[in-house]
Amino acid sequence: MKLYYVHDPMCSWCWGFRPIYLQLVKKLPKQIEFIRLLGGLAPDSDEPMSEKTKQYVIYNWQQIQKEIPDTQFNYDFWQVCAPRRSTYPACRAVIAARQQNILYDESMTYAIQKAYYLEARNPSNTDTLIELADEIGCNKQQFEKDLSAGFINDMLEQELSLARTLKLNSFPGFLLLDNQQHKHISPDYHNVEKILMKINQGFT
Repeated sequence: MKLYYVHDPMCSWCWGFRPIYLQLVKKLPKQIEFIRLLGGLAPDSDEPMSEKTKQYVIYNWQQIQKEIPDTQFNYDFWQVCAPRRSTYPACRAVIAARQQNILYDESMTYAIQKAYYLEARNPSNTDTLIELADEIGCNKQQFEKDLSAGFINDMLEQELSLARTLKLNSFPGFLLLDNQQHKHISPDYHNVEKILMKINQGFT
């Protein structure tokens, strides 16, 4: 049995979900294979974020803080950075880090989240991503080389395609899969036991 988890390192709801996510990973039954998938919120773009999109993202941050009060955001980001609606670079950075060590998948994701939401650093920028890779212990030169490599982009496209095939279109999202049976599981932002109950019920 497999449990797919789709996310984007620059998805603000995934950031709000992180405390429950960490509890879930610890409590998952051992017989379930847990697979992280990058969903890719926004493709590559060098265009500055429009004012409308900027206000939409800020509104989302505010809604998350109402729904999940312990979630922290540093709104200085919107003054000190030049935001772009582009999360694919951050997704490729997770894959490039993962190439060096599977554990870097999670640690790079968290580094991007922390940089974006708490430190007012822009993970849409290549130089930020290289700095973060260095900070988590990646080989900086290898990471920089891989980040722009075609095979890394191909791997991202494969994950995006799989997420679409599994109809994992909202982030964070879960799909329980066993042979031909599948079950989408909605995240609960407050209670990990509710998610575990749905998983343990299987397909009944």
